[in-house]
Amino acid sequence: MLGWIILAIVIGIIAIWLVAGYNGFITMRNRIEEAFATMDVYLKKRYDLIPNLVETVKGYAAHEQGTLEKVVAARNMAASANSMEEKLKGETQLQATLKSLFAVAEAYPDLKANTNFMDLQRQLQKLEDEIASARKYYNAVVKEFNTKTELFPSNLIAGIFHFTRKTMFEVDDQAQRDAVKVQF
Repeated sequence: MLGWIILAIVIGIIAIWLVAGYNGFITMRNRIEEAFATMDVYLKKRYDLIPNLVETVKGYAAHEQGTLEKVVAARNMAASANSMEEKLKGETQLQATLKSLFAVAEAYPDLKANTNFMDLQRQLQKLEDEIASARKYYNAVVKEFNTKTELFPSNLIAGIFHFTRKTMFEVDDQAQRDAVKVQF
């Protein structure tokens, strides 16, 4: 009789541990999705702003068509991404092309003095700051989730219920880290 009671208590403790661990993973997964969705809102705002910026630059720097086309192509690729991984990759490429666009703009004093351009640039900078904050939050939540999937004993629950590591939003291309070189 005492053996059955002890067995029932052990099974109850294991069941409570499994339920609590599973619910913890679900909570963290939902936080990751919420963090990505918040970042995605800011990215969408940036995607909507980029065509206006490109059109403003186009009037001053018509012979920079290649740079402008790369910005538009990168924006379209990032905006049409279907998965989180595709969006992260597209964002890396878009960041690089935007750096090139602003490097080109530096070579045109009239453009830098244009109030439309300056306003768009300020709006974009504000969005970039918001995106950076959202990325920091997203990466912090992903780090917490990834750590939990690897630490014992929560890795047992992760394995049982197929919770796998999530991708962090990082700069993964050396070109992103290098300074933009503009040649005329």
